[in-house]
Amino acid sequence: MPPQAAASTMPAAHSRLLVMLEAPIVPMLARMGWSNMLMMLAQSSTGLVETWFLAKLGTQVLAGIAVVVPLLMLMQNMSQGAMGGGISSSVARSLGSGNAVLINQLARHALVLNTLIGIVFSAVLLTIARPLFQLLGAHGAALDAATTYGHVLLAGLPLMWAMNALASVIRGTGNMTVPGAVICGGAVLLIPLSPCLIFGVGPLPRLGVAGGAWALIAYYAAGTAILGWYCASGRNPARLLRGPLHWAPMRGILTVGGLAALNPLLTNALIALTGAAVGAHAGTAALAGYATAARLEYLLIPIAFGLGAPMVALVGANMGAGQRERARSIALTGAVMAFVLTELVGIAAALWPHAWLVLFGANEQLVETGTTYLRIIGPFYGFYGLGFSLYFAAQGAGRLAWPLGAAALRVALYAGVGALALQVTGSLPVFFAIGAIAMVAYGAIVFWSAASGRWFVASHRSGS
Repeated sequence: MPPQAAASTMPAAHSRLLVMLEAPIVPMLARMGWSNMLMMLAQSSTGLVETWFLAKLGTQVLAGIAVVVPLLMLMQNMSQGAMGGGISSSVARSLGSGNAVLINQLARHALVLNTLIGIVFSAVLLTIARPLFQLLGAHGAALDAATTYGHVLLAGLPLMWAMNALASVIRGTGNMTVPGAVICGGAVLLIPLSPCLIFGVGPLPRLGVAGGAWALIAYYAAGTAILGWYCASGRNPARLLRGPLHWAPMRGILTVGGLAALNPLLTNALIALTGAAVGAHAGTAALAGYATAARLEYLLIPIAFGLGAPMVALVGANMGAGQRERARSIALTGAVMAFVLTELVGIAAALWPHAWLVLFGANEQLVETGTTYLRIIGPFYGFYGLGFSLYFAAQGAGRLAWPLGAAALRVALYAGVGALALQVTGSLPVFFAIGAIAMVAYGAIVFWSAASGRWFVASHRSGS
């Protein structure tokens, strides 16, 4: 179906869809990516701001929060980057192909599906929270802090999943501005709310470490309400309408999103496993230093996702319209842009590691461990941005085997070979050097698989 025919079936989305199918790629990606990148930076900064305030409660609290963060980021990445990518991909491909009936079903099914998944994760993780935090390296006062913070936060997971479902529906239509504005606005309100609940102000009680978790839950609740209203109001081409639930729309989302969920599992398992290895080798302060430094890697996700989410919509819409070569060009162009931006962050971190680390603590071992990590792995951050942005493009194309295989290889090299080398040599620099090699391999393999064109062959099958 030619672009004009696909667009004409959805008058409300006509102009935006034509841009997705015909506009010059670089300015289009830059225009769509900046607001989405700002949104992701704001959402990620909420955790960083809380960590900064919670660090005032002591190193033990900081170490406790360090083992909860991988779970929080796992849920955020699964709900937004994985299932969210499946949602955006389904919406975009439906727009590109002109399937108006399916478009009007997707918002309802996406919201229900994501919320149910959030409820399941909340129930399971609450059941195993304390022993899991202990397994990840928290003990004593750090374990108590992790449990207190984690129990509150995990209870609110369904709200996070619901908010990210609605944001993904909107992004799938090519609209990055509305989710960006809502989530950025919520982040701005969260900055003063967190210290008020942590330390107590006026009538608000001093909740300590639990206050940070309650602030995040309030943020997710507000975002869900506003984005839900926007989709229900008719302003979004994929409307949130009442109606029956059917398996077919959910299956379309799960075909991509369910498989894509393996990527954040691998990413966050890598951080958790390597953090546990550092903690077992060098103690709690070193764990806090490693977790603080590695958390900068989480800031690469907003950059990669800032370009990656538009790539899901753009690649999906062009695949739906039969424009496979344009879809490939979009994926490769976005990947190079993500590489440049994330590499700049990595070089800056390697040159000035203390500027980041001292924000969270002055413990000598904390700073020393974090500095070693950033100076060795930071210069290769661009390869992470390269691979991670293409993971989103792969969702739009429905081709996830190569990105997931490369992510699994990275885990095997860093958490497997690296941890073994740490045990044998007792050297953190050797451990981090293997981590750098694993990062380069990840980005290079994913880029090669996309550049070869194998994602975009005519016999496309989702998830293959």
